[in-house]
Amino acid sequence: MTNRKAAIVLAAGKGKRMKSDLPKVLHEINHRPIITILLDTLVSMDFERIVVVVGYEGEQVRQALADYPVEFVWQHEQRGTGHAVMCTGELMEDFEGTTLVAAGDVPFLSASAIEELFATHRATGAAATCLSAVFEDPSGYGRIIRDGNSDRLREIVEHEDANEEIRGIREINSGTFCFDSRQLFESLREVGDDNAQGEYYLTDVVKIMCIRKLTVAVVRARRPDEVRGINSAEELAYLAERFGRRL
Repeated sequence: MTNRKAAIVLAAGKGKRMKSDLPKVLHEINHRPIITILLDTLVSMDFERIVVVVGYEGEQVRQALADYPVEFVWQHEQRGTGHAVMCTGELMEDFEGTTLVAAGDVPFLSASAIEELFATHRATGAAATCLSAVFEDPSGYGRIIRDGNSDRLREIVEHEDANEEIRGIREINSGTFCFDSRQLFESLREVGDDNAQGEYYLTDVVKIMCIRKLTVAVVRARRPDEVRGINSAEELAYLAERFGRRL
């Protein structure tokens, strides 16, 4: 397995619940756009390339990241996380290695959590590895369906598509993955939009890989708050209080 690493950061969303016209990833904690907090971590690591997917008010995001060594790809229609990664296909098609996919609105994802994700990915020989977490209130997050008590992931069920039994699961998909890059883009070709939101879910790649008998692993974050996303002003305030002193 090659040691080459790339990262794709999803930063195309508006963030309707933020009640602001500002792109979600440009909301600030301690006068820092939240995406720059994440990018500082990624830039400090050994990624060969970092690709940022922009969409809503993408020029604002590009300008805010002008000093970062990143490449940009446009997602002109907001059709889900799977579609966002598909948009990087032309740029990433020749990359042989492991690709991290992370959300630009998860600012405090740490280098140690990313390193543990990659270590599990290597140790299990997985085609994909998901970073999970256990939340007291998992509402809104996709739920992790493990293969028994193992570190093998069988499926991720989005909250909107989950029945009551699955909604009772507290282990959630953080939205952070690493993939064998070639397997990722091969599997994305099979992803459809037949779901409650009519979107292309990145999480459907897990299901497709399992059908193809590829290994998909899961590792639980040691510090759950590190993988919390920001989807509302309340969540922004919570993470500012929790981590703001670090900045």
